[in-house]
Amino acid sequence: MKWVLRFARVFVIAVATCAAAWLLFPRPISEFIFRTAISLQSLPDTAQQDGLHVFLCGTGSPLPDPTRSGPCLGIVAGGRAFVIDPGEGAARRLMNMGFPAGAIEAVILSHLHSDHIDGLGNILLQAWIVGGRKVPLPVYGPAGVENVVSGVNEMFRIDSTFRTAHHGTEIADPAGYGAIPRFIDLVPFKFTEVIADAEVRITATAVSHAPVHPAMGLRIDHAGRSVSFSGDTVYDPRFVKLSKDVDLMLHDAMQHWMIGAFEEQAQALAPGAVAIKILQDIVDYHATPEEAAKAAQEANAGELVLTHIAPPLPLRLFYPAFLGDAPQVFDGPITVGEDGMIFSFAPNG
Repeated sequence: MKWVLRFARVFVIAVATCAAAWLLFPRPISEFIFRTAISLQSLPDTAQQDGLHVFLCGTGSPLPDPTRSGPCLGIVAGGRAFVIDPGEGAARRLMNMGFPAGAIEAVILSHLHSDHIDGLGNILLQAWIVGGRKVPLPVYGPAGVENVVSGVNEMFRIDSTFRTAHHGTEIADPAGYGAIPRFIDLVPFKFTEVIADAEVRITATAVSHAPVHPAMGLRIDHAGRSVSFSGDTVYDPRFVKLSKDVDLMLHDAMQHWMIGAFEEQAQALAPGAVAIKILQDIVDYHATPEEAAKAAQEANAGELVLTHIAPPLPLRLFYPAFLGDAPQVFDGPITVGEDGMIFSFAPNG
């Protein structure tokens, strides 16, 4: 019993001493802690490792979510970096995750909904400045990608002159500013190669996201490993076929009954509000978790990760309700995607 009292006494003295020191010297203590923290900070070396690596840099939807950024997916394949659907906050999230922004080889847009492209400008700036690019960054996308790229280039053009004036042409070479569009011509019920060489193959197929057209799902293959990404779609057999035997399927997911609960609440609070019509509309062009699970089961995917989460799920407590019957439909592991997650697959593993 004596040792307990002795420990408690020492503990109280230590706490009191620390509190007194903080009250007397808050600034030097704060500065010391800050310098110590940044000296200990390290970024994951995932990007330096061979294999296929998937960065969930945005798992949210347009609905306000305190825990999730807009849609964003980062891919590192054998050291080569690609960004798919850079939504709002994409650049900051990727940099916080240790993604090699300076090595981005291309951006791919699955479709041209605003929440999938509104972070494109900052991605281009990071690739240009951090990567020291000497040529514009290729941006692949469906019909209309030329308009999007032209608009983003123009929106940031004045800013680019400030960057060059401030940092010089060695860092901000005007010749490397901006993006160049690369049109992906989707053929119905056929696969289209977006990028294909000895190391990386990225393949696209049209998916169902009406009235958004065209929209596409993607598959990435590298070193015997594979990942598929649905973009935004309902259950679509074309995406199932594209995803055959992938190690990981990423599928958008919206739990319709939860959206219905939001709609009921909105009706009670503000009958006839615009938000009610929007909530009614969005359920007809996104898959439910159960439908995503069906796609993964039929594709024989190794693992399923749900993304583009709607409605917002600020607490993991809500995950079982969100998943519904999905665990009974797909016999592999299912993950509710969260910003900051990284999935890595060793070559030929």
